[in-house]
Formats: sequence, structure tokens, C-alpha cells
Amino acid sequence: MDLSVVIPIYNEEECVAQLCERLHDSLSKLKRSYEVLLIDDGSSDRTWNLLQECVNTHPHMRAIRFRRNFGQTAAMSAGFHDARGDVIVTMDADLQNDPEDIPKLLERIDQGFDVVSGWRKDRQDPFINRRLPSIIANWLISRITGVYLHDYGCTLKAYRRDIIQDVHLYGEMHRFVPALASWVGGTIDEVVVGHHPRRHGQSKYGISRTFRVILDLITVKFLLRYSLGPMQMFGKIGLIFMMPGMFLFLFVLGAHFSFQLFDTQFAADFIKRPVWVMSPMILILLGVQFISMGLLAEIQIRTYHESQNKRTYVIRERAEPAA
Repeated sequence: MDLSVVIPIYNEEECVAQLCERLHDSLSKLKRSYEVLLIDDGSSDRTWNLLQECVNTHPHMRAIRFRRNFGQTAAMSAGFHDARGDVIVTMDADLQNDPEDIPKLLERIDQGFDVVSGWRKDRQDPFINRRLPSIIANWLISRITGVYLHDYGCTLKAYRRDIIQDVHLYGEMHRFVPALASWVGGTIDEVVVGHHPRRHGQSKYGISRTFRVILDLITVKFLLRYSLGPMQMFGKIGLIFMMPGMFLFLFVLGAHFSFQLFDTQFAADFIKRPVWVMSPMILILLGVQFISMGLLAEIQIRTYHESQNKRTYVIRERAEPAA
């Protein structure tokens, strides 16, 4: 199988029939074998019934139905696991993405890139509650991950199978796949794609998702930089607290001895203030706690890799001597 198109769907009964027709029209023109995986993420309307009709009408389409709504990331993960194509393309089901843009992504994949992300340069969404948070999020994600893209939130993306199979998705992490793919050695590109106003149904995105994205971004940053050595992060934070605490403790100790030996007024006033006595102890305890967290995280990381026989590297290809 050359191509798999994975589409998460949730309560999109107004769009399903037209989506399937446009996908069939676009993909049937490609000189590639293909399949379309339609993932019903626990829809409560007629979406599943319409998907069954699409599957019966178009032999290249398959549908998967969740027992309940697990979220877009879970739907994509299910599609990645079930896909059989060498290249996997993801897109939204709301018809804001253009199936006609899929050949653009495939062209860049054929040129050697491992991940090609769509860029909705002329995005047709409200500015305040959709585009502005997206602009801020894209800048923040690019700065933190080091993978610079204009539009992390665009679902229309293409991946080589050998890259995506080593990426595990949780939470809202589907938008960070390019950064995770870059971490395992993938090459990333971006292509301008079309974007249309939403004509049917309601958007499933809102401002509340921004907070979940920020929390997942912290997780991704940890995975990209410290997943194989968490002590490097927790230990540094621990030392930031511990070193000032030790210096402050020595200073308080010196003031105490100064008071005992010289009975100076400054030393007397200094050691009688509880804040100067408690602060070094609090800082030292915080430092010890972070270093302890780092040690526990190191043990968990080793258990994670060794219990699953999971390697800490990814092989791209092999060269074997001729038989």
C-alpha cells in the first residue's frame, strides 16, 4: 500500500458524504494504491451510519468506531496503528482542509522529506479566539522545540511510516508530531495549503485547549531533551535551590559565631529574625527534593526502556553484505 489517509471524525454528519466523495475524486487520480481510514471518535449523531454507507460505496475506505469520545490524538494514534500505507496523511473531516492538497504533500515526501506539514497561510477562522491563540502557540512551540513551523495546528500533514511508527501519542500531543519526528532524526518541511470557512457543524476547538497544549508542550520539551537523562533537569533545579541555601546557611552560622565571640548588635539582630534562620533550611530541603525526584525519574526511565526492551536510539537503514 502506497498511501493511507487517516481522518478523525466527531459529530460531522453534515460533512461525511461530501468528504468521502471529494476524497474519492482526489485520490483516484493518483497513480498510487491507497486507503482511507475514517476514525469515528464516539460520535453521538448519525456520523457512524453515514460512514458505513461510505465504506459500502467506496472499496478503498475503512471505518473504525470508538466506544466513546477519546479525543483527536487517540483517533490519530488508532489510525497510525491500523494504517498499511508507506506514507500516512492526516486531515480534518470538517471540509476546511482540501483533499486536493494531498498531492502537494506527497510531492515533498517524494523529494526525501519524512514529515510535510500544511500551512494555512490564508486561514479562514475568527481572529480573536482561533487565529491569535494559534499564532502565539506556534511561536512558543517553535521556540521551545527548535522545529520552526508556521502552523503546528494544521491537521493536514504527511508522514513516512517508518518515522511515525516510533512516535507514541498521548494527551493533545498530535500537534507536536513534527517535533517528535525531528527528535528521532526525521526531516521536516512545510507547504502552503488551502483553507475554507467552516460551513457545517461547530468547531471542536476552544480557548480551553490552549492550557492543555501548554502542559503537553512542557512534556514534549522534557521528552526531547531529558527523556534519557531526567537527572540533568531535576538535578540542575535542585542545585539552583541548594547552593544559595548552603551559602546562606554558612552566613547565618558565621553571624551566630560572631555574636558569641564579639557580641555585636548587627549579629544579634540578624540571628533573631526567623526568616534568616528558616530560609537556608527551606532552600536546602527544596534542593534535596528535586535531586531525589531526579534519581526516581532515572530509575523510572530505565525501567521503562528495559521492561519493554525499548532502545534509546532509532535505526534509519542498514547496509548488509551481499549474499
